Amino acid sequence: MEFQFHGAAGEVTGSCHQISVNGKKILLDYGLLQGKRKEAFERNRKSHVPVEEIDAIILSHAHIDHSGNLPSLVRAGYEGPIYATSATVSLCEHMLRDSAFIQEKDVEYVNKKRLRKKQKPFEPLYTREDAEQTLALMKRVDYDDDFDLFEGIKVRFEEAGHILGSASVHLTITEKGKEHIVVFTGDVGRRNQPILKDPTPPRKADFLICESTYGNRLHEADEDVQARLLKIVKETDDAQGKLLIPAFSLGRTQRLVYDLHQLFREGKLPPVPIYVDSPLAVNVTEVYRNHPECYDRELEKFNHENDDAFGFYKLNYTESVEESMALNSLKVSCIIIAASGMCEGGRVLHHLKHVAPHPKNTILLVGFMAEHTLGRRIEEEREILKIYGDEYPLRAKVEQIRGLSGHADRDELVAYLGHLKKPPKKTFLIHGEKEAQEAFAQNLFDFGFPKVEIPVRGQKFKVT
Repeated sequence: MEFQFHGAAGEVTGSCHQISVNGKKILLDYGLLQGKRKEAFERNRKSHVPVEEIDAIILSHAHIDHSGNLPSLVRAGYEGPIYATSATVSLCEHMLRDSAFIQEKDVEYVNKKRLRKKQKPFEPLYTREDAEQTLALMKRVDYDDDFDLFEGIKVRFEEAGHILGSASVHLTITEKGKEHIVVFTGDVGRRNQPILKDPTPPRKADFLICESTYGNRLHEADEDVQARLLKIVKETDDAQGKLLIPAFSLGRTQRLVYDLHQLFREGKLPPVPIYVDSPLAVNVTEVYRNHPECYDRELEKFNHENDDAFGFYKLNYTESVEESMALNSLKVSCIIIAASGMCEGGRVLHHLKHVAPHPKNTILLVGFMAEHTLGRRIEEEREILKIYGDEYPLRAKVEQIRGLSGHADRDELVAYLGHLKKPPKKTFLIHGEKEAQEAFAQNLFDFGFPKVEIPVRGQKFKVT
């Protein structure tokens, strides 16, 4: 059996990992790299493995850095199955269509400038037609149900607690009469969080492929997310400014809406209008409504008492471009939640052009900002932001809420892995920056894990 790591190896995004066994090649995820624009543009266009050699794809969840490059693989000729949980497939129906639309529109925008400079136009990474063909290949699988992928290879999805439909992938592989358990964690969520069930920890793993995004950090355990959110809303309202929250349409937006709804129900929220400016978020929120099997008891109770956790009269979902543009002309305090979370595309870029230059406004960051992203540059409070090739001063106030993270921190990951009956023979750390991975590797060594590898992109490992 051989593992090869094509993406999210020594970096956070672009998840793609390969298992070769019994004459079959299986991909775990096929996500978009996000970060340095030029590097991401070029790497996302290169197939990690010859398409004709891929026998199946297993998708851990619908976040675009895990699923977002699937249509380019299909565009290149892939026709095999893509397995995921039911909620993940439902989300991908919107995520991949939206991603394709953005690919087409962003290239169209850039090509106008290139043509003026008499430069060769770019082609989109993939189109909406490619996305539709990808969706036709997706197969829905229930949590906790073993299914035969190929002879000698069984697969089971278990709850990861990261976003709706997220799963850890458990493979039982029989090779030359010997059975191996391989666990790919996907992205591990946190316990006791609203909306979703807690992650189900693995009990056995001979070989472990584990995320390490927060491998050297702890979340602020005592942070009261709603109190902090309320304080920032009030301060921005007092300054007569706009509060812009870059947030992923999937997961983070629904959590923010849920928290704002609770503050509204308690009579604490100032009377400011709230806009979720993302057609994708509208569709994703509907998927959340349609998959109550993923809810935890808290959300079930809230819905029973309030009818709809993701809707109340102060909340407006904007879909059209005209509605979105009109928000930039508003002269009153408001809250705008817009995608994307790391500010690498989507409507948030247009809002940033208007919000960032003015000190009365606030930009609230509510998630991890990968290296080389615009979100990271905002987090670092750079004086100048480059948006669509133009420069804008950053004079708005920058705030952060770290307690909204959907990723387990160092201690939560250790506790999650502490349920293993014995340490894996070998552990591979993926989805992390160098410092986080090295620190977490040392934690696992101290915890009794005998061999911990930090693969680099393209690296192969034979295991027995």
